[in-house]
Amino acid sequence: MARSSIVLPIVGVAALAAVSVLWFRSRGESQASAPIAGDARDGRAIFLERCAVCHGREAEGAQGPALRGVVGRKAGAEARYGYTKAMRAAELTWDEPTLDKFLSAPGLLVPGSTMTLATTSGADRKAIIAYLSSLGSRTETVASARTTNAGGFRSDAPGVRRRITVADLPAPFASESVRNRANVVDRPQSAEPKLPPGFHATVFAKGLSQPRLLRVTPNGDLFVVESDAKRIQVLRAAAGADAAERVETYATGFDDAFGLAFYPLGPSPKWVYVAEANAVKRFAYTEGDVTARGAPETLIAQLSPTSAGHTMRDLAFSNDGKRMFVAVGSSSNVAEDVAKRTPEAIRELEATHGLGAMWDSEEYRAAVLSFDAEGKNKRVFATGIRNCSGMTVHPKTNDVWCATNERDKLGDDLVPDYVTRVRENAFYGWPWYYLGDHEDPRHAGARKDLAGKVAMPDVLLQSHSAPLQITFYDGKMFPTEYQGSAFVALHGSWNRDSRTGYKVVRILVKDGVPTGEYEDFMTGFVVDDASVWARPVGVTVGNDGALFVGDDANGTIWRITYRANP
Repeated sequence: MARSSIVLPIVGVAALAAVSVLWFRSRGESQASAPIAGDARDGRAIFLERCAVCHGREAEGAQGPALRGVVGRKAGAEARYGYTKAMRAAELTWDEPTLDKFLSAPGLLVPGSTMTLATTSGADRKAIIAYLSSLGSRTETVASARTTNAGGFRSDAPGVRRRITVADLPAPFASESVRNRANVVDRPQSAEPKLPPGFHATVFAKGLSQPRLLRVTPNGDLFVVESDAKRIQVLRAAAGADAAERVETYATGFDDAFGLAFYPLGPSPKWVYVAEANAVKRFAYTEGDVTARGAPETLIAQLSPTSAGHTMRDLAFSNDGKRMFVAVGSSSNVAEDVAKRTPEAIRELEATHGLGAMWDSEEYRAAVLSFDAEGKNKRVFATGIRNCSGMTVHPKTNDVWCATNERDKLGDDLVPDYVTRVRENAFYGWPWYYLGDHEDPRHAGARKDLAGKVAMPDVLLQSHSAPLQITFYDGKMFPTEYQGSAFVALHGSWNRDSRTGYKVVRILVKDGVPTGEYEDFMTGFVVDDASVWARPVGVTVGNDGALFVGDDANGTIWRITYRANP
């Protein structure tokens, strides 16, 4: 059936507008009198022909906003789409007469709308509206949202659940590698974090200098590591308070500090351990300290021969306190400049450094290292983990977990970042392989001996999401289904055309074992294709069960609470 116009949010408006004029002249006038049934079935055919490329085949949203439940919805209210200021300020409700006016002349009803081409046929408009009216609600959209590696921030919303598998992976270089860094802007006046129903976010503290990792002491103080400012701050508030009442500088002068842990585990720690770019130090600690009692003791003076590249070092203790784990990220993207070694030299290295271990500038890197609590008895716990930027130990199973940043420059959807239980003595592929026996083309044929020996991670995240801190939820405030889940802060992509990350997700866990799925929890920080107003980094659980989330873009700490809606 010939159609008379296009319903499309425009990219390259001038070019498409010229095409639309020819379309109208050549086809529209000759079909103007053709009877078209104004029902949902015909509207779906029109939608698939003209609208699905931007609004998704099931109206779930893609380049344009999701249109499920649009009839009766406020304009600019779809949570996962970055609308223009004009659309947000239009104060329209999309009832059928308003939709008809908008489709007939979008720019007249909403000057500044990104949708500029009109649907000139009244019959076509009637059919499209009938189809949109037949669709389910936005809640149904969330439940059926895309669950693969593809897609960017516009498919994000609290409750959207994803399960990415190896079958979803494209070939290397299926898309061009891009440099697409976000422009950080001030928080827009009307912007709020988006959370599932019943959850609420308040600003616990602001004005910090790029807060990174967060930890809560047994007495409820919040320790905040500010890596670039070379200091650690302590935020104190009364139990259950929405905002910090006191901010103190605990210590300064660090070399790119990130990881922090209290030891021994339990209600009365005696030490604060801090991981720097290439060292681990500790401060004597007594409950309630807000400033350090003296200079730190250096336990590990050198984690690896080099410290450039990925410099964040998270650390965690086994539940019995006998082992200290330190994650050391790689020096490079994919060991591009490391010299070749003979098979004999490699076997000799692996005898002391672990299967798949690297050498030269990557020695003792892309690995999780193990020490005792005094920083002695160094050994390699696991290898081939490019950058375990967030690490924790499961409180019941004692499994070491890593939130890992995978490699770049293979395309938009390679390689998926991941969250996984780390098996002792396992090799996770970097730099020669990824996700099992997928060989990195930049090292083709270099280590055929490692084929079949690469461990698979548990939960794959959208590529380039940049996961950072990870924490298990052991509080009592959130609903039962959140108990035992892991929360992960996703700092956000730079090597992806369609921006992703910039949110906090929940890793679904059953009896200490990840199911392979993860769910959007805290979103809404992306303004548009170019700008964001927050980049989550730190995430930890308060003593009252609230969740703290740190944003290093605008120096804010959020406190997330839950109360059932009446």
